[in-house]
Amino acid sequence: MEVLLDIFLFTVVYYYCHQFILLLIKMEGSILPTKKELESIRIRPEKTIDFPSFSQQKWGMIIYSISLLIVIIVLLLGAFVMDFGRFFQLLLFIPLFNLQTLLNLFAVVEGGILSGSRFVPWEKIKSFEFVRIDVNHKFYGYSKEVNNQYELVMKTRLFPVTCIVTRDDMKERLQTILTEYGVLEKRENHSS
Repeated sequence: MEVLLDIFLFTVVYYYCHQFILLLIKMEGSILPTKKELESIRIRPEKTIDFPSFSQQKWGMIIYSISLLIVIIVLLLGAFVMDFGRFFQLLLFIPLFNLQTLLNLFAVVEGGILSGSRFVPWEKIKSFEFVRIDVNHKFYGYSKEVNNQYELVMKTRLFPVTCIVTRDDMKERLQTILTEYGVLEKRENHSS
């Protein structure tokens, strides 16, 4: 049973490392956003995204790399050297799951979407929709710029990719790009 748990944990860490390496490879070829468009896209309602470059994302990448390295070291020590409790090893994944938005990044690249610490290829995006941020939406009230704007929700196999769009011209541009790459659009939803 412990071997199966170790295999599962190493598989999860491999997935996170693979996603991070793909993100680093794909980051330099961004189509969107340009420096002017940065203020109209957000991952978190209170803060605009940073430009998708190594210099702008440096500290987030360093912290994310160190976190991955710590998890790998503890898993290796637990599997081969010391007998840590399995519960302790599972606790290490809590920060790893929460580091998804450490990189304040959203970019459309040739092969797909970069969002946080994830790279999602076009073929993995099943559909998208723009959800109006109204009084009943979870992001309403965080910022005046976000109120009455849109949250772009892209459905994937497991976890959706989301961002907040604060200008109508950026909404139309994202809609056009996603449609060009063959992503199906769901009917617009006005409440959440």
